Amino acid sequence: MRLWLDILRRHRVVRASAAAIFLYGVAGAATSPYQSVIGIRELGLSNNAYAAIALAASIANVIMAIAIGALSDRFRSYRKPLIFVASFGIIGYGAIWSAPSALVFALATVGPLALFHATNSMLFGNVRAQSDRFDPAEAGIVNALMRMAISLSWVLVPGAVGLALAGRDSMIGAYLIAALLAAACLATIVLWLEPDTPPPTDTRLQRIPQGGTGTAQVAPSAGRSDRPAQSRLPVSVLADMAQILRPRLMASVLGVALISQVLHVNSTVLPLITLGQAGGTSEDVGIVVGMVAALEVVFMFLWTWSLRFLHLTTALAISTTIYLGYCLGIAFASEPWHVYAASVLAGVGAAGIISIPISYLLDLIADRPGLSASLIAVNMFAGGAIGASIFAFGAALQGYPAAAILSGLAGITGAWLLIFLERRKI
Repeated sequence: MRLWLDILRRHRVVRASAAAIFLYGVAGAATSPYQSVIGIRELGLSNNAYAAIALAASIANVIMAIAIGALSDRFRSYRKPLIFVASFGIIGYGAIWSAPSALVFALATVGPLALFHATNSMLFGNVRAQSDRFDPAEAGIVNALMRMAISLSWVLVPGAVGLALAGRDSMIGAYLIAALLAAACLATIVLWLEPDTPPPTDTRLQRIPQGGTGTAQVAPSAGRSDRPAQSRLPVSVLADMAQILRPRLMASVLGVALISQVLHVNSTVLPLITLGQAGGTSEDVGIVVGMVAALEVVFMFLWTWSLRFLHLTTALAISTTIYLGYCLGIAFASEPWHVYAASVLAGVGAAGIISIPISYLLDLIADRPGLSASLIAVNMFAGGAIGASIFAFGAALQGYPAAAILSGLAGITGAWLLIFLERRKI
């Protein structure tokens, strides 16, 4: 714990990035639990239309996160792109609050808010770009601190927003709260993050003497095109984005996505099982979600410490095994206290599943901080898509308990895939 506090004290970039990602998380936590209620019940979207908007927003977020990450690497600039993407949170949340309608909801979700959510991966990329300031032990702690900040935002915020808007005819006020929090996130980035360091001089340029006077001028090296660099930028960015499609890289992302999908499936099956076969109430659901988030914060310390003794993929295998125990627990829950008891395992396992893969993903393209951080968005999308498929198949096969168990088994499969890839690389 002392080392964690020491890192925050010594590194301004960590303090600023952790504060910004906490505010980003709070903005999301203020709206995400009520987004479907607002979109479907209040604004009149059909179930299919809402699902299509959610899918389009996820795809847009992945594309934007990869493109912004690649551009950031090209220009060696992370603060300015962060200011750009963070400003769209105010626009997106503010538009839905000020002009609530199905059309505005769709446009804001697929456009400004999809771009705003690139703030998440970009903040990790910004910290990763400063990795020369940290020793190997500190690097893992920094990633855990960042992820912990997001978990903290989910401990109390959804319930607090629900209480603040209780008794009102509409929950649309959640978007005003989120817009204000997005503004606070932007202010933190603008006022607290250190300015970008100047990009290094292009090594393709040569110094050519002028008439023996000792002065020199910059001239293009042999074979360099006379076209302006800007005209080649789109091609360069597309080439950077194509790196993610390499088979070895995609296999690693698939392994992480198979692990991450357990969180997506759980967010769906937990309330359904708690309110259904376990005979619980909506209050039980809220308490369990907050309890698990609090446990995640505590056990992230322990999982980060464990990486001193365990290989990263081994730690992931252990955390997914623990989470499988939770999945089995809720699958057979018949009383509310069964859900509470099983959720202790959820907090322990989820802490590892949330925090450990971030370091793994950031190391996949180690020399490209922005592009490697965009893999976080790719993983979230892939995990969500796999989780949706597992839920649909499991629910059709044997109901929600089957979906939970299949999800846990898929998580174990993902962990073993990463171990296999790691051993093959060695």
